[in-house]
Amino acid sequence: MLSDTLEPGPKAALVLEVLDAARFPRVEGKIKILADNRSAGHDYFLSDRVEAGLVLTGTEVKAARNGKIQLQDAFAEVAGNEAWLINAHISEYAHGNIFNHPPTRKRKLLLHRHEIDKFRAATQHKGLTIVPTKVYLKNGLVKCELAVGKGKKHHDKRETERRREAEAEARAAVARGRAR
Repeated sequence: MLSDTLEPGPKAALVLEVLDAARFPRVEGKIKILADNRSAGHDYFLSDRVEAGLVLTGTEVKAARNGKIQLQDAFAEVAGNEAWLINAHISEYAHGNIFNHPPTRKRKLLLHRHEIDKFRAATQHKGLTIVPTKVYLKNGLVKCELAVGKGKKHHDKRETERRREAEAEARAAVARGRAR
């Protein structure tokens, strides 16, 4: 084997790292979406998206990996110097025992101090809230994408729907033009 023939030193360590990297490739950039809050884009004007880690128990992680998460009525708040995810429903793990978790408990969000301060300043304005848009698995860790949202009025929702329909009609017309 090559590692047996190398003399100890910095070059040998580099060669061994390269060999280990070839045997065990890193899983960079692998993302699996566990839950998506599509209604957030319908109900809010979203801006300032940030990725946050979640503090979860073991049964919560297992239930999340099975896709048992709902973000429908969830929101985040800044209390003290910490950010919390509230009303996110993670169903109980099917094979859990008496140590299973409650489905809608407060879950701590892992953010940098400047991100927490930015969210605190944003939520002190009228009508702004922190909305979770996605929960996903990234390199084996459960992450949550948060966005600052401003509530839409009913006429704003209709305008967005009209714009979406117009874009769909334009795409269909272009597709028909190519087919000829």
